[in-house]
Amino acid sequence: MAPKLLRYHTPVGPRAGYMLDGALFDLEDETGLSDIVQALDLWDVLRPGRPVDASRLAAPIATPGQVYCAGANYVDHLQEMARAQNLGDMQSMKELGEKPWHFVKSGRSAIVGPDDVVKLPAWSQSVDWEVELVAVIGRTARDVTAAEALDHVAGYTIANDLSARDASRRQGNPVGSPFHYDWLSHKCFDGACPLGPWIVSAEEVGDPQALGIRLWVGDELMQDSHTSQMVFSVAEQIEMLSSRVTLHPGDLVLTGTPAGVGMPWRRFLQPGERVRLWVEKVGEFQHGVTR
Repeated sequence: MAPKLLRYHTPVGPRAGYMLDGALFDLEDETGLSDIVQALDLWDVLRPGRPVDASRLAAPIATPGQVYCAGANYVDHLQEMARAQNLGDMQSMKELGEKPWHFVKSGRSAIVGPDDVVKLPAWSQSVDWEVELVAVIGRTARDVTAAEALDHVAGYTIANDLSARDASRRQGNPVGSPFHYDWLSHKCFDGACPLGPWIVSAEEVGDPQALGIRLWVGDELMQDSHTSQMVFSVAEQIEMLSSRVTLHPGDLVLTGTPAGVGMPWRRFLQPGERVRLWVEKVGEFQHGVTR
């Protein structure tokens, strides 16, 4: 079984580690590397050693350099959101001849890990869920082509791009105003990016456009789709991002969410609920929410 990079909780704080053949090993004790980002392109050094006992995992990367998030990047989600806003059928950005579109999510304050509990922001009553496949950059990428892009991905993990829907617009500003949309309140509150459970190597995952993707709230399956539904592939997204900014090891690219979010039918997260996220070949994790 291929190794998985992770962080785990200890009495003195989280430490970097890896899982191999069902056992957990400390990264620094076994390899001398103290940080997961240092190991993103060194999967071959992760070998069996002296197992450690850990009851709970932490977010695999606690302080990413940047968190880039794709918007409107699943065909089924695009149509779902269009219907919710009475816009009828919408063409995708690719059909319109546009390039992939991304926003930036806060890093350190937004990242939480498996089994953590997210405190819903006091100023929002409409926090929504969005399961996403996350590409973890392992090699510096600048002006790479789509054909080269996946060579710069170290592995994949899973995120919940939590979204405060009722804070996305400033109603005092007209729709045409550049200040109408409030992306900070909408996407960047504390705990807005649950991440986990680990990082699986790109080699182990293979084709990122061939993965099932699901999310449950409690026992209710909300999102059930496939990464083949992406408008722009992971490679196309990295090509676009790297044409604008240099991508560095440890940066995260959240690649969009499929249909099944709560907004179209006004179903949002409630205190005490638990969310479970799963991506084929990557794994699954849960987190809670409170007020």
